[in-house]
Amino acid sequence: MNISITKTTAPKAKPDWHTLKFGNTFTDHMFMMDYEEGRGWHDARIVPYQNISLDPASCVFHYAVEIFEGMKAYYGVDGKIRLFRPEMNANRMNRSGARLCMPEFPVADFMQALKTLVELEKDWIPTLPDTSLYIRPVMIATEPHLGVSISKSYLFYIMLSPVGAYYPEGLNPVKIFVEDEYVRAVKGGTGFTKCGGNYAASLIGQKKAHDLGYSQVLWLDGEHHQYIDEVGTMNVMFKINGEVVTPELTGAILPGVTRDSVIHMLKSWGMKVTERRISLEELHRAAADGSLEEAFGTGTAAVISPIGNLDIAGHSYTVGDGGIGQLSQKLYDSLTGIQWGKLKDEFGWTVEL
Repeated sequence: MNISITKTTAPKAKPDWHTLKFGNTFTDHMFMMDYEEGRGWHDARIVPYQNISLDPASCVFHYAVEIFEGMKAYYGVDGKIRLFRPEMNANRMNRSGARLCMPEFPVADFMQALKTLVELEKDWIPTLPDTSLYIRPVMIATEPHLGVSISKSYLFYIMLSPVGAYYPEGLNPVKIFVEDEYVRAVKGGTGFTKCGGNYAASLIGQKKAHDLGYSQVLWLDGEHHQYIDEVGTMNVMFKINGEVVTPELTGAILPGVTRDSVIHMLKSWGMKVTERRISLEELHRAAADGSLEEAFGTGTAAVISPIGNLDIAGHSYTVGDGGIGQLSQKLYDSLTGIQWGKLKDEFGWTVEL
């Protein structure tokens, strides 16, 4: 794939790495590529970060035909730049696209575009602890057509954002509200994809949780409304009587890259990990009798997010002692240690630029 590069003539001032927030600052350049039915993907280019001009009738506006990914580049303690399991993101994006009848974006081209853009913008990768360069690949349907049908044209682009911690609390435990009124996704739907509609549908639950003083919402399954699915922006895991359990991939939850990495890491440590249905009743009992030793979310943005408090059907439970559990801390230190080059990558997960 040939990528044309047009550099900006007005580079932005770099932000203060100490005051970075998540998703508010964007780098000087972005990658873009177009698709047309019968022609395929074409015109790969890196251009100055810019607005996108679309016809008001574009399918993305009316039928939410769009998908995205979330990943990071890390500036290591050894001065090397690392990506973390990027091909998993490329493959997941294609699975999301297949569900929404969008064209496949070749993994090799995804990797080339990603590496080329990050290398060009390497000065935007923050160097302070717990900071990174967030990467957002996006695909949107651009055909101007009013009518529910498969679009004949698409735009793929990648944007970059230097970020600090996703949650203001950092690694400190968050408070989670179990949502028992609204539904995020159902089996057979788009829950396993990373499409905007899933997140739009979750906003009302998120608002409800925030209004009650909680950081995040824990979603239940859409069919029975009694089994744990995932947290609003993360997969979720529970340590109950020494065993780590996490909801199985039924098609209603996102197959997280961090989730998969944590499962592999735990098993390599000799811990018992089980992927299965977890009922709200079981979680309620474990929280009440103290057998729920730890709970934490897993995701690219926050990596590991310890859960210190759960609200279940009006009952508020402190998880463990309410602090950061030993396992949560070990997982965070181990994953970020690999990502920032502090620890040897025994799994072959990182890609160095």
